[in-house]
Amino acid sequence: MVYRIGADWSASIENMEEALSQLPYVPCGATEQKSVGWVPPRSQQHGALVELVGGHRILCFMIESKAVPGAVIKRRLDERVAHIEATEGRKPGRKESRTLRDDILLELLPMAFSKTGSVMVWLDLQNKRLVLDCGSQGKADEVITALVNAFPTLQISPLNTQVSPQASMTQWLTGGAEAWPAHFAQGREVELKSSDEMNSVVKFTRHHLEDQEMRRHIDQGKLPTKLAMDWDGRVSFVLTENAQLKKVAFLEGVFEDNATVEEEGGFDADVAIATGELSALITDLTEALGGELVAT
Repeated sequence: MVYRIGADWSASIENMEEALSQLPYVPCGATEQKSVGWVPPRSQQHGALVELVGGHRILCFMIESKAVPGAVIKRRLDERVAHIEATEGRKPGRKESRTLRDDILLELLPMAFSKTGSVMVWLDLQNKRLVLDCGSQGKADEVITALVNAFPTLQISPLNTQVSPQASMTQWLTGGAEAWPAHFAQGREVELKSSDEMNSVVKFTRHHLEDQEMRRHIDQGKLPTKLAMDWDGRVSFVLTENAQLKKVAFLEGVFEDNATVEEEGGFDADVAIATGELSALITDLTEALGGELVAT
């Protein structure tokens, strides 16, 4: 997910480190449902929270949550309500039932399994971009909130383009080979969705996208919401109607072309190659979508 950051924002590595250290990730306690915070991107205990590689700043945001199935809580609640009715001859009111439900949740949370996930955060200050390695808007919002809390002067907004991804994808799919923008080629996956109340969806997977059946669906009013693409034979991805890049994969030859960097190995090599390739991809994709729409 790609965002634009304010042109005037900057911060030293030391200042960033200090600001992020105010919200370190701490695992959920026994009765906590959620915990979020910053962790070292290299996964090293007591490591730096901000890594600088080739001018790019890399952060990592951890999200842990614990959930108790609603059905389990309801069953326990029904048992408590039935017990009160049998022993006290009354039915608990709405407020008391809510309190009982909260008590049951606290009792069960220590036994709940936790789900932990991390979001890599890439700050490209040269191009004034923020890139989040996640596909969930909810997770992205949590990361952005944490960033703005840490850096109150940091302005973050979606990277909008002159032409919407959906309009562009429609043009590319119906215009033939000559309609495709420079540096990009079609993949073999597309999802089409109708805009009427039926919200019908058609998916073509491992399918030639010049298929007449696919074009017939577009003629009938269905619009592309996901489209597999290939950038310069180096990176494959799926573009969504919301300008997200999903299923990003580096193609054969990319790491061989960066053999000098790769020989260094590890975190720095991975970051250097990924940011170098994806930075150029995002620039070309923005151009293919008519250029950036700058707010006035």
